[in-house]
Amino acid sequence: MVDVLARFAGGAQGVLASGLKEDSVGFMTAHSTQEAAQGAGRQAPRSRRFGVVIVGGAIMGAAAAYFLREEGYEGSIAVVERDTGFAHAATALSAAGIRQQFSLAENIRLSKASLEFYRGFEARFGVSAGLHEQGYLLLAPPSGLAVLQANHAIQRAEGCDIVLEGPGALTARHPWLSADGIAAGATGLSGEGWFDPWSVLGALRGANRTRNVTEISGEVVAVSVLHNRIDAVTLADGAILSCESLLIAAGPNSGRVAAMAGVDLPVEPRKRSVFRFRCPEPPQAVPLTVDITGVWVRPEGDGFICGWSPPSTQDGPADPGDFEPDHALFEEVIWPALAERVPAFERLRLAGMWVGHYDYNAFDQNAVIGPHPALDNLHFLTGFSGHGVQQAPAAGRAAAEHIVHGRFRTLDCAPFGFARLARGEPFAERNVI
Repeated sequence: MVDVLARFAGGAQGVLASGLKEDSVGFMTAHSTQEAAQGAGRQAPRSRRFGVVIVGGAIMGAAAAYFLREEGYEGSIAVVERDTGFAHAATALSAAGIRQQFSLAENIRLSKASLEFYRGFEARFGVSAGLHEQGYLLLAPPSGLAVLQANHAIQRAEGCDIVLEGPGALTARHPWLSADGIAAGATGLSGEGWFDPWSVLGALRGANRTRNVTEISGEVVAVSVLHNRIDAVTLADGAILSCESLLIAAGPNSGRVAAMAGVDLPVEPRKRSVFRFRCPEPPQAVPLTVDITGVWVRPEGDGFICGWSPPSTQDGPADPGDFEPDHALFEEVIWPALAERVPAFERLRLAGMWVGHYDYNAFDQNAVIGPHPALDNLHFLTGFSGHGVQQAPAAGRAAAEHIVHGRFRTLDCAPFGFARLARGEPFAERNVI
């Protein structure tokens, strides 16, 4: 596994025995087959055929490919990724939290199943997932108390280890916390926290390469439909990949890819700035805490990271190329909220910042998993709206199960299906952070 992670981190470009050129992170460029053939005096083929083509090679696509093999799929698999260094992938730029504090039982089940995967990660792959079960703390003002209580009842019914407490008990449990304006808070005592998505992605990709999964560096620019089925995808360099099944796991880019097949998928990028800071007297044992303002914070290394979930009135689609942090956001929104909620954060030093994009489902802020109702060989694994990295193992398994067996077997993910979009019936998740 050390070799796998070393390859993931970077290495010299080389040419494989097959003639496919491998870039520094293991992806093969589709046009390299043409270069190899032309070098041998032959005209290069413009088309390759795969059983399953997965658009998106970050944690969702990698998990789906892994579980296709786990479910016994023996056909050929291609994973196509345009950002092979994952510089702008949500996998690399997320806060990588994992929680059970959702409003829907189905989301709780996805995260609980993924938690077990991360808990057993080292035994399976030989490398740690970096899981820190330090909990979540969700706070509510008086106006949000009824919703917090209703969500907590659902969570308890699903067996979640979460305690709901009033201001006095909260400050006794979390002495660094100011309870001003708080009616109650829900603390995850176990089964919640954060992990290292880079290690997870590296291990999944390493396992996939040993299982004959082909990684292709390229951008999908067209999707062809023939007789109500996906026939092929075309890459920017002209290469054509025909397929028996197409899985869209392209994160914030998923809506654009679906549109190429004539499908209206309301998944779009939403910009989220993340800030890293240190303070001279840091509070101890801080869970990932979500304030009543939408500001969140959690420990990271020798400091903390934080961000803000804006209200819908202040949110909207992002420019896909906009990865410039909103500097004023920290000074004007985040830091004042942090200082009011955690007095120790009145003194801090900003240590870094970055931007990631949510694959935001504008319809109901929830995942789209499974097949299209009319194009039955078109499948989706996207739209998680900020909780995809944590749910990737269970969701990837679900998508793989439907491709291989024609149905969900481990968890019933039918409520996440595309059909609800066509019917105009939201399956809304209220706890979007």
